[in-house]
Amino acid sequence: LVAWINWDGRQIILFDLPERKFHILLWTFWPQDFFLLAIMLIMAALSLFFFTALAGRLWCGYACPQTVWTDVFMWIEHKIEGDRPRQMKLDKAAWDARKIRIKATKHLLWFLFALWTGFTFVGYFTPIRELTHSVLTFSTGPWETFWIFFYGFATWGNAGFMREQVCIYMCPYARFQSAMFDRDTMVVSYDEARGEPRGARKRSDNYAEKGLGACIDCNICVQVCPTGIDIRDGQQYQCIGCAACIDACDDVMDKMGYEKGLVRYTTENILEGGKRRILRPRIFVYAAFLLVLVTSLLIGIVTRVPLELDVIRDRNALYNETYDGKIENVYTLKLVNKDRFDHEFMITVPGIDNVVMKADKEVIPVASGEVVTMAVKL
Repeated sequence: LVAWINWDGRQIILFDLPERKFHILLWTFWPQDFFLLAIMLIMAALSLFFFTALAGRLWCGYACPQTVWTDVFMWIEHKIEGDRPRQMKLDKAAWDARKIRIKATKHLLWFLFALWTGFTFVGYFTPIRELTHSVLTFSTGPWETFWIFFYGFATWGNAGFMREQVCIYMCPYARFQSAMFDRDTMVVSYDEARGEPRGARKRSDNYAEKGLGACIDCNICVQVCPTGIDIRDGQQYQCIGCAACIDACDDVMDKMGYEKGLVRYTTENILEGGKRRILRPRIFVYAAFLLVLVTSLLIGIVTRVPLELDVIRDRNALYNETYDGKIENVYTLKLVNKDRFDHEFMITVPGIDNVVMKADKEVIPVASGEVVTMAVKL
């Protein structure tokens, strides 16, 4: 929805590649401001490390597009085909008119949502209102058409079919995220001391008298896991921290009349009877780096001058001597107006007494985004 928000007559986030303008919130950046964009990207990466060390895989479980879009596709699948047992029964059934109708409806909704995703993605590079008109009039350019269908197809395949395979085999984050964990990081965990030994029982049974733990071994936590792991086997790199197993287990505990939290967000120290330490060295280090980057970014934006001026000396001669004994130097000025508004710039030469400047004009109008080149003799 952000692509549809306008601010001061323009799209609030737009990467205008043909015009070489990058509109982000209230600011407009140019290729010359690449170092500011680089700082933003470094901040994004460092924020990921900071929040992972603090509270586990929040990005994977709640913000990663692969997770969010997979949840949407699974929600559509659940609405069309029913719960998991009904889906398995439908898959095993023979192909008839009913099965074809259900499967076709599901894939049609998947396809439309995937196309909308591709359309929205392209809308961050082509103004989305212009893109909407082009799509409705079938006048999109070849690259716009390609990227809409490419990202639509990628979304349909990743969220509809590959799902957890992307997280387990394709995403590099799962491989190095353990380096940011410690014994005080919040992770989804199974309370083995309370749950074991697991086993089936009636709701009215006193499981303690039978020598059982709170886990009834229903395997629902495994069934709802998007990556198909058993959280009771301990921490695994495939766990994305989505908390689906927590919700499922809490529902079972409610039905059995047991206390919730057999599977919960906690830390290794707490599970072993210790206390959680929120403030620890790595948190301070990540926070300090983030503070430096945020300060640098704000200073860079506040002190940024929306004018790029290059002064290029004539390389053909060191200088010229005129007939009346004066020394002449020739320069080429290149002005780039990086502001969103048109400006007029005045050229002056301070620092040398009696210097005479000869130029086509001393006041130069430069439109927004325009590059003006002019020769100057001193």
